[in-house]
Amino acid sequence: MTADEQSMRRALELARAGIGLVSPNPAVGAVVVDASGNEAGFGTHTYDGIKHAEILALEQAGGRARGGTLYMNLEPCSHQGRTGPCAEAVIAAGIARVVCSMQDPNPLVAGQGFAMLRAAGIHVEIGASEAEAKKLNESFAKYIWHQIPLVTLKGAMTLDGKIAPPPSGTRHPTDVAAGGSTGGWITGEIARQHVHQLRHQHDAIMAGVGTVIADDPLLTDRSGLPRRRPLLRVILDSWLRLPQTSRLVKTAKDDVLVLCSSADDSKQREIEQLGIRVERIAPVSKTDERPDLSDVMRHLGKHEITSLLIEGGATLNWTALSSGVVDKLFLYYAPKILGEGSVPFTASEGAGAHHGAIQARHLQLHQFGEDFAVEGYLKDPYQ
Repeated sequence: MTADEQSMRRALELARAGIGLVSPNPAVGAVVVDASGNEAGFGTHTYDGIKHAEILALEQAGGRARGGTLYMNLEPCSHQGRTGPCAEAVIAAGIARVVCSMQDPNPLVAGQGFAMLRAAGIHVEIGASEAEAKKLNESFAKYIWHQIPLVTLKGAMTLDGKIAPPPSGTRHPTDVAAGGSTGGWITGEIARQHVHQLRHQHDAIMAGVGTVIADDPLLTDRSGLPRRRPLLRVILDSWLRLPQTSRLVKTAKDDVLVLCSSADDSKQREIEQLGIRVERIAPVSKTDERPDLSDVMRHLGKHEITSLLIEGGATLNWTALSSGVVDKLFLYYAPKILGEGSVPFTASEGAGAHHGAIQARHLQLHQFGEDFAVEGYLKDPYQ
């Protein structure tokens, strides 16, 4: 591994340290190496810390930055935001060379930072570890371009595509969440621990009220990793059927948002008195009173939600897929077969039929003990 590769790996590690602490900003890490080839400063951007990663690294390096190299996973900014233009600070510090993974997708920057550096005589190299850097900030790219979150559909199922055994009692099969507690867990402990790491990477998690009724989930981030703001628990609940005795309601601390479309005002006030935020979303149509998912995404974008993880039942899974709001998939599989009568990963209620297969691309496999997961994209976050 070359010295450049080692320093860029270090910058990416520093950037990843900002996950959970940086949204709605991008995750950025920076390393300053002095003219002798020794690390002189480093920094990780956090939203509450305000200062950008390169400023922290330059401040730590001090005079040793002059004639040195700056390594970053994202282009230094060139505009006045909460801080001044970082490209100007890089120039003033006397940096001779900048090695960066990628251009900033923010239209306010988008190459202008690099142009400022080059105009000042700084040698700029772009593209080191680009694929890793782009994946790290894919939710920021989607949000900054479209003002809606990057949406990941998560599921846990058997090899024959079942998310739970046949529900008993009054539970509707399509309300049971993928990998839920009905009839026992589908996946093993290692995979379930990883789910919390996945939740930690997101600003919000979404489920339908049917899943809350059927499974009584917490829908919390129990990774133990630090967060700037709690994982927002979003519940789609057209008529406000949310059980007041549910664990979700009992643990709400301004981190539960219920989106309804057809409930009356008195019911809304009743739920709000429990400390639950209730907001209204336009229904799909006059005949389909469920919240329109495209409107849901725009609404969440206004709350500065840059990434959303859907952990729903079979109906919500299919509705999300067929409506086109899903950007990527993270599907866990257990080496089990449940057979006929068990709950499938997707189920349609007959509305909005989709013709033809939904194609996932750029697949990556992950192993979790005896379980495995498939990660793939339905859309390019950078388009």
